[in-house]
Amino acid sequence: MLKFQSTLLFTFSLLANLCFSQGLEKPVPLDPTLKIGTLTNGMTYYIKENGYPEDKVELRLVVNAGSMQEDESQLGMAHFVEHMAFNGSENFEKNDLVSFLQSIGVQFGADLNAYTSFEETVYILPIPTDNDTLLDQGLTVLKDWASGLSFDPEEIDKERGVVLEEWRLGQGAQQRMRDEYWPVLFKDSRYAERLPIGTKESIENTSHTDIQRFYEEWYRPELMAIVVVGDIDGDEMLKELEDRFSSITAKRPAKQKVSNIVPNHKETLVAITKDPENSFTAVQVLYKQPPAPEKTLSDFRQSYMRLLYNSMVNSRLQELTQQAAPPFIFGSSSYTSLVRSTDAYYSFAVAAEGEIGKALETLVIENERVKRFGFQPTELARAKENVLTDLQNYAKEKDKTESATYTSEYVNHFLSGSPSPGIDFELSFFEEIKDQISVEDINTLAKQWVQDENRVVIVTGVDKEGVVLPQESEIVDILDNLNLEGIAPYEDQVTDAPLIEYIPMGGNVVDRKSFDEIAVEEITLSNGLKLVLKETDFKNDEILMSAFSPGGHSLHSDEEFQSAKMAARIIDQSGVGNFSLIELQKLLTGKNVEISPYINATREGFSGNTTPEDLETLLQLTHLYFTAPRRDTAAFQSLIGRNKAFFKNLLANPQYFYQDRVERILSQNHYRGGGIPKPEEMDQVQMNQAFAVYDERFASADDFTFFFVGNLNMEQSIPLFEKYLGSLPANSVKEKWNDRGIRPPSGKVEEKVFRGTDEKSMVTIVFAGDDHLKKKDYYTFGALGDILSNRFIEILRENESSVYTVNVSAYTSKIPRNQYRLSVTFPCSPDNVDKLTSLVYEEIEKIQENGVEANEIEKIQEADLQNRKENLKRNDFWLGQLVNYYYNEADLAGFYDYETFVKNLSSEDLKQVAAQYVDLDSPIRISLFPEGYVED
Repeated sequence: MLKFQSTLLFTFSLLANLCFSQGLEKPVPLDPTLKIGTLTNGMTYYIKENGYPEDKVELRLVVNAGSMQEDESQLGMAHFVEHMAFNGSENFEKNDLVSFLQSIGVQFGADLNAYTSFEETVYILPIPTDNDTLLDQGLTVLKDWASGLSFDPEEIDKERGVVLEEWRLGQGAQQRMRDEYWPVLFKDSRYAERLPIGTKESIENTSHTDIQRFYEEWYRPELMAIVVVGDIDGDEMLKELEDRFSSITAKRPAKQKVSNIVPNHKETLVAITKDPENSFTAVQVLYKQPPAPEKTLSDFRQSYMRLLYNSMVNSRLQELTQQAAPPFIFGSSSYTSLVRSTDAYYSFAVAAEGEIGKALETLVIENERVKRFGFQPTELARAKENVLTDLQNYAKEKDKTESATYTSEYVNHFLSGSPSPGIDFELSFFEEIKDQISVEDINTLAKQWVQDENRVVIVTGVDKEGVVLPQESEIVDILDNLNLEGIAPYEDQVTDAPLIEYIPMGGNVVDRKSFDEIAVEEITLSNGLKLVLKETDFKNDEILMSAFSPGGHSLHSDEEFQSAKMAARIIDQSGVGNFSLIELQKLLTGKNVEISPYINATREGFSGNTTPEDLETLLQLTHLYFTAPRRDTAAFQSLIGRNKAFFKNLLANPQYFYQDRVERILSQNHYRGGGIPKPEEMDQVQMNQAFAVYDERFASADDFTFFFVGNLNMEQSIPLFEKYLGSLPANSVKEKWNDRGIRPPSGKVEEKVFRGTDEKSMVTIVFAGDDHLKKKDYYTFGALGDILSNRFIEILRENESSVYTVNVSAYTSKIPRNQYRLSVTFPCSPDNVDKLTSLVYEEIEKIQENGVEANEIEKIQEADLQNRKENLKRNDFWLGQLVNYYYNEADLAGFYDYETFVKNLSSEDLKQVAAQYVDLDSPIRISLFPEGYVED
């Protein structure tokens, strides 16, 4: 009887698995809420109704052609065509498109954008939908991009300068090393010679007809898709697309795509390259694979197996970095898509100087450990639990998912056929298959991937005296002859101990105050700790937390400064209570909890996030970070050692060197003034001193203010706050930050930094001062920065064709003193530094003398009101605003003054602020030039 029962159970199990296996041969379904189809001309469309954010739609034009479709006379021209999409079309002359979009609140670069890759070109356009005319114009823009670009010869030649500046930005050590190893990685394939940016020569010299020819040959209906996701009516949108886009026809006969296959190779290919401007030593080991299919449910199951594998192997590698003497600064391994025709199992490590062999050996050993012994059941159980938790969270937020997130998924579906079944199906499918995926299934993957064939090793290093990189023969020897006999199975050390061993004696609420206009409640607990709470429905399963107390490392002496600066990071890497960082991560499997302590110049506190279900865990961790920070000598040594190795050659990179000089000049080389840390500063960090600083900063909770924003249930949450936060110690000591005297230089400052060999410069222009701005002027000063940003894009980029990008930052602060700073930063040719700087000064002077045109103000107002409308329904925005209001001791009653300031922005206001706070007689200008550059 028992034997029969066992046999019967086995038979049922076998039949169930057989049915399950047969079912897996079905295709992956498409999301039923997605409208997908093909117009009569062959153009594909994707339409999804999505109300988050409301009154907005995300539009994409996807072209299944990129640099791999260029012929020899067109290098870089797929990318050049992308640029020309913003320089004149059937319905928008020259720069009118950018100007129009700015007028409806769409910002160039931040919102309006595009990119070109090996295989595709994608245009990105968000449009407000609260006005039918704007959506109509947005679709007109898409149609012009697809079939109506004008290619005015004068505009082409002007745009060459902009594209050349983008090319110039990419020059440097990474580019030079890539140019050496790329032909090895993609040996005998066209990927080695078709970088999307092209060459300097092709950008400058490719003919007008060759540029336009690429557009006419490859912007074809059957190679294009339109993606529309947002606050729309799907049926009406489909009719719009049919009416507008079905008439598009190909301008030239179809061309056959050239094969882009990366050939197989038996031998291991090795590339070893170094550069004096490189900052890091790194090794990459790639095992090239044919692309994984993504058609059937069986394929979809395999994708989850790869996801689980990636998670487990990277957990092991992270664990290695916690050793006192870690084998690398950072390491990772994962199965990934390399290019469309080739996948790879990819291992990567950044190594300390002189330790590339050790890093490579470790990657090889860990891959071999998985290949030989596989993963442990406990590892797989944790990985499954984390994947399930992520999917459940996505499912809970499906009606609060950003439209842009969906567009990315549909773009990938069109280009590569990647699945898009919708989160409901993904969750139910994983719930069904997770118990069917065994550790034995996962353990077959490494045996498939880690092979001698199609293997490539790339070593990139620092070229300086005394640093020796391994030879190719040494690399091959490590791969083929490393003594692997002593490798043992991984031991998964886990604990089921409770996170917190005791239930603290909680406090209680002693005061409540409501700010009804903004739906915020302020609560004071009996230990003096203050809570600021805002319950929202912006997300279904999100709670954000922040906390601060005045003080920071400004309260500690210069002798303690380095330890104080690193103290919170040390604790973060050491764990809490009885748990190391790794043990803590394992214990928190399946929970949506993140929390980190911080100590900066003027305050200390926490940042974190969780869900309503895991709020208690977040609060338990907060309690432990206050009361039981853990001392871990190995974690301390690891962190300091990795930091020293990381910073050792960082300043070899001219951009980092320049960034460091800018910070030090702006602080007049103040010891606490910023800049990139020096390796020797890590030697000044003392473990006992860091813990003493941390203990002092978090000794008392009564001057802390905690902020929680999100899906809070007040009546359920407040008892938890009372228990875990109300029980924190309080000593009634109220602290305040110190002003350590960090000031920018006064008067006119001009400094030239000579670094690097590439013919490229960077210019930073700063206007800074101390003054107490009126509340309205805080907004106006920021608006001035936005006005200048638009002007500089138009003048320096579009008119002068001399920059690719310009960044303008308008910064104000009240702590540790009232100060303001306007910064203008742009990269350019060394020969254009003075000319472009003069143009910057001229535009500022024009505003000081004449104010600003009404249409410029309207663009800023529209963008700011659009952003404000969206931000008011974001938890992270409210959290940031509340923290700033309390930190600066501002009055919450004036929260909605912002809208008034935007609507009342005037030319006279901007003129006055520009004249008062931007002193053209006292600019700070810091310019980067290549070494040996001689000005005319």
